[in-house]
Amino acid sequence: MNLFSDQPFLENLLPYDGEVLYYGKIFSAHKASEYLESLLNRIEWKHDEAIIFGKHIVTKRMVAWYGDNEYEYTYSNITKKSLPWTSELLELKCIAERKTGEQFNSCLLNLYHDGNEGMAWHSDAEKDLKPNGAIASLSFGAERKFSFKHKESKKNVSLDLQHGSLLLMRGTTQTFWLHRLPPTKKVKTVRINLTFRFIQEKGVSF
Repeated sequence: MNLFSDQPFLENLLPYDGEVLYYGKIFSAHKASEYLESLLNRIEWKHDEAIIFGKHIVTKRMVAWYGDNEYEYTYSNITKKSLPWTSELLELKCIAERKTGEQFNSCLLNLYHDGNEGMAWHSDAEKDLKPNGAIASLSFGAERKFSFKHKESKKNVSLDLQHGSLLLMRGTTQTFWLHRLPPTKKVKTVRINLTFRFIQEKGVSF
């Protein structure tokens, strides 16, 4: 952890078996809206794909994958290769690193056109990720509910992710907890989510 981060003291949102910190809005409304507009237009968005029970699925939700190198990242039985950073994504990565004291080498972006698009229960525990590594999540656009569920006790924790906000998941969160973005008919506008991660390069162990 970077001892020179400007991380404030934040209460852990999880009662046990992990750590989730919510920083709230870290950008002004104007600056957050500038980032939203730029990300909408400058990122190489593609519809997400998955292979579920042998069936190839293409989602309405769109994604993009960027990183330090041409990292390969596999989830839902689909392997993606990262694109080189844009200057704007590097700027946002540095902000996330400074705020959290963590280090990241890649970013998975999600574009939800409205509340009809969401994400089912899952954990980010793919073999490509650094074990117990931190994941920083920046949100731009529509405010959406984000939920956690303990894999054994079924304990639920939820919060609303605001426009221009930062969330950090770290420690054993992915081992013991699932998370999701539930769909909602109340939201009619777009949301972009950036999840900064640390990919474990082949042959490197932690």
